[in-house]
Amino acid sequence: MKAEEKKQLAKEFYTSMYRIRRFEEEVFEFYKRGLMPGLAHLYLGEEAIAAGACRAVGPKDYIGSTHRGHGHLVARGADTKRMMAEILGKGTGYSKGKGGSMHIIAMDKGILGANGIVGGEIPIATGAAYAVKYRQTDQVVLCFLGDSASNQGSFHESVNMAAAWDLPIVYIIENNSFGISVDIHRVTKEHDLAKRAVGYGIPGVTIDGNDVFLVYETVKKAVERARKGEGPSIVECKTWRWQGHHVGDPATYRSAEKTEEWKAKEPIGNLEALNLLKEEEIKEIRDAIDAEIAEACKFAEDSPYADASEAYTDVFSE
Repeated sequence: MKAEEKKQLAKEFYTSMYRIRRFEEEVFEFYKRGLMPGLAHLYLGEEAIAAGACRAVGPKDYIGSTHRGHGHLVARGADTKRMMAEILGKGTGYSKGKGGSMHIIAMDKGILGANGIVGGEIPIATGAAYAVKYRQTDQVVLCFLGDSASNQGSFHESVNMAAAWDLPIVYIIENNSFGISVDIHRVTKEHDLAKRAVGYGIPGVTIDGNDVFLVYETVKKAVERARKGEGPSIVECKTWRWQGHHVGDPATYRSAEKTEEWKAKEPIGNLEALNLLKEEEIKEIRDAIDAEIAEACKFAEDSPYADASEAYTDVFSE
């Protein structure tokens, strides 16, 4: 990669990761003020995965997200005003306030929806990959999932189908070591979860999920492979969530020392340490993002709730 290209990517990655972090920090503030319904599952500490992976796909590609999905949407370029409004349950949100934090959908950005069910997004994303193959387009699907979701039957059934039919999908395991309070090391014999790919005859790789360039380069290769019709891959990104499972979880089941260790190698600091960006460039990015997120918060707080007549619109069942 040429120096100028790497610098431009560094700017994009820094902008994306800092935007995610500021968005999540303000979501936390809204929660503490009692202004958002339900719980928030924050992406703080995991920003490099969304920023790197979403940069590796094109505007026509699809993304399956999780209950910890704000970062995916922000990295994909979703409207932060509409996102914040949705989180506050306002009528100006992506789903008119009906989805909330865990169910934001942004079809204009190829986001098939965040999902409150652990592993619920996996068959949806796999189905989208089947549709792509059926229509014979050159699209690719990214499917984000957590470490505990990789123990769900939906994961194994979906990966088996995707492998058997060479579907254009990349499964990205965001391994932050804990599913709520359960340490993944206690419930799996093999701790590098990407090695499960061997059983399905597809590529699988485990990487440092806090290295945004590594995430980008790894996912890009998997996307290119899928786009050429060579089938799915698994990319496992080792990382750490700074907060508990949700904002009300004190995370006493985890070592505070371990959290501090991970914070010392957090994604934004890692990128700054590469010295690809000057201090004034970093300040310019931060100032612009701070202003954007402040505007999004004001928009969301000032927005009205949807009228009661909207309660049953856009609701479907079979």
